Amino acid sequence: MPAFAVLGSPIDHSLSPVLHAAGYAALGLSDFHYERFEVPAGALASFLEAHPDHLGFSVTMPLKAELIELAAAHGWPVDRTAALTGSGNTLVRSRERAARVLNTDVAGIVAALSEARPEAPRTGAVLGNGATAASAVVALSELGVGSVDFAVRRPERAAEVVALAQRLELDTSVTRLAEWRPGGHDLTVSTLPAGSLDGRPLSWPQTFAGRPVVLDAAYAPAEVDLLHEFAVRGGVGVPGVRMLVHQAVEQFLAFAATAGVALDADAPRAVEQAMTAAVAAHG
Repeated sequence: MPAFAVLGSPIDHSLSPVLHAAGYAALGLSDFHYERFEVPAGALASFLEAHPDHLGFSVTMPLKAELIELAAAHGWPVDRTAALTGSGNTLVRSRERAARVLNTDVAGIVAALSEARPEAPRTGAVLGNGATAASAVVALSELGVGSVDFAVRRPERAAEVVALAQRLELDTSVTRLAEWRPGGHDLTVSTLPAGSLDGRPLSWPQTFAGRPVVLDAAYAPAEVDLLHEFAVRGGVGVPGVRMLVHQAVEQFLAFAATAGVALDADAPRAVEQAMTAAVAAHG
C-alpha cells in the first residue's frame, strides 16, 4: 500500500488529506493511503527516519526551509524552484530510498493566476516577505512580468525576496504595506496572514483601470476581503484554494510517479476537477 502524508505544525487544518483522497478516488487508486502528522520545527529528520515506508510527503510550515537543509546534508536533488526559493514543500522517495525535493507552490501560483488572467502581464506586486512571497516572485517571473513591487510591514525584512527578484532580472521596489495602492499592478499575490490588512487605511479607487488580478494565499476570513474588494471594482479575486489545488495536483503526479503508477494524459485534469469538487464540498 503506497503511503503518503502531510507534515507540519499546526496540521489539523490541512486540506491535503481531503485533496489527495479525492484524487485517489477519481483515478481508482484504492490502495493509496494519505494521512497527516504533527511535526514541529527541528523534528523533520527524526520523523523521516522513523517512517521509512512512506514514499512521499507534503511539507508545510514550519518545515519548508528545514527540508532544504536536510536535502543539502544528504545530497538529495532539489528542483529549480525549491533551490531558488530556499523552500521545499514536497519530498518524494522511491522504493530504492532515493529522495528528491520539490517546490510545487510556484506551479500552483502560476496555474491559479493563469486561469484568471490568460493575457500576458507586465507588472506584479507581492504583499509580504516570507517563504510564500519567494514562491510568488518566482511564479511572477515565470508568467513574464518585468517588475515586482513589494508591500511589507517592515521594509528591512524584505531583503531576501528583493534579492531573489533581482537575481531573476526583475525591477523591484519596496513600500510599506499602508502605502500599497490596490489595483496598480496586473497581478498581485498576497502572502499575508489573514487580518494583516484590517484597520489599515488603504487607497482604494472607485474602479480599477484594466482588469487587475489578486491572489490571496490566506484561506481564513478577514475583515478586509481582498477578493471582494477587487471584484466590486472590476478586478478579479482568486482564492487561495485555487493555488492549493493546483500545487496539490503537482504533488499528486510526483507521488504517483514514485509509486510506479503510469497515468494517462487526461489524469491531471481529472485529479484537478476531483480536488476542486472536494474543496467545495468540504466548505
